[in-house]
Amino acid sequence: MKILVINCGSSSLKYQLIDMENENLIAKGTYERIGEASFLTHKINGEKYVLQHPVKTHKEALDFSIEQLLNKDYPAISSLEEIGAVGHRIVHGGEYFSESAIIDEDVIRKIDDCSSLAPVHNPAAIIGIRACMELMPGKPMVAVFDTAFHQTIPEERYIYPIPYKYYEKYKIRKYGAHGTSHFYVSRRMAELINKPIENSKIVVCHLGQGASICAVQNGKSVDTSMGLTPLGGIPMCARSGDLDPSVVTFIMDKEGIAPTDMEKLLNKESGVFGISGVSVDFRDIEAAAAEGDERAKLSLAHYKYVVAEFIAKYAVAMQGIDGIAFTAGVGENQCKIRKGICENLAFMGIKINDENNNVRGEEIEISTKDSSIPVWVVPTNEELVIARDTLRLVTNK
Repeated sequence: MKILVINCGSSSLKYQLIDMENENLIAKGTYERIGEASFLTHKINGEKYVLQHPVKTHKEALDFSIEQLLNKDYPAISSLEEIGAVGHRIVHGGEYFSESAIIDEDVIRKIDDCSSLAPVHNPAAIIGIRACMELMPGKPMVAVFDTAFHQTIPEERYIYPIPYKYYEKYKIRKYGAHGTSHFYVSRRMAELINKPIENSKIVVCHLGQGASICAVQNGKSVDTSMGLTPLGGIPMCARSGDLDPSVVTFIMDKEGIAPTDMEKLLNKESGVFGISGVSVDFRDIEAAAAEGDERAKLSLAHYKYVVAEFIAKYAVAMQGIDGIAFTAGVGENQCKIRKGICENLAFMGIKINDENNNVRGEEIEISTKDSSIPVWVVPTNEELVIARDTLRLVTNK
């Protein structure tokens, strides 16, 4: 069966077409800047095609993306009938979903109910679902939730120290994110260090534009850095991560900022970009730091410290660590960031092999042989996890 995996962001659409007979990737693409000067990067058979095609909506973006899968000059499929099912990445499932689900109107309603917890992601995902329903009526579809993997976190770790009535009324608690990535990478890491997943203590550092750390004990999430929404935890490219709550109310009062504008400030203008003032791209910030920009240096030092702080915290959560894995865009590609994080953990006996660490996007052990804890770079594959769950649910296997 061929499965189409869809991931809708606020202004982007990513897709992969995977042949589940052998789990081979047939084609993939990313539509960026939907609603602006949109363009699609489509990859097939080792070739990359950058197509300037402005679109206003996710529906238009999906229409054009499907056209590329059917394009006779570089065909991935000859007909939409070849697609057996569609898997959708959904960021937030609240307490509704502890596992993936076949999509029906009730599932869509619950995804919508969780939109206030992921306002950037869930509404876009629903648009993608509706667009697929229109393009491929009757095609089975599955929702795979970033939050589902974290439903095993113990109550004393997910509850917030605010009046309990707000948990009862609004289900305000820690939910986490990047669950499909943490699931995939933790299992691969257990294989690499030759530990049964059922008897392992893995810390996964998913460091990308959005970023979270997860403590995976015996194959289950037992704590994670993101909270009620994808804004919490470590600082990110433009998201603040955890703050003293009074920082928010203080700025709102002094600047006369409305809640929606404050949310934008915390999601779009904070993190390493907020401190550095340079860019949301770590490469730009590292370049500025190398040229002596003190704020750029400060933003990187803060980022490395907080990530290391969470890793050490999860040694407490699991009473030890068997392995640390770096993954996602920053984790897989920024060797100086990885090294800086691990230097903050030298007191734990962690040592980095500089030669091995000087890689981008490769699966490799980057710690020395005498390091107290093995450290690896493990490229994530969230789309494959989504495709596997989709296949399992639509075939009842």
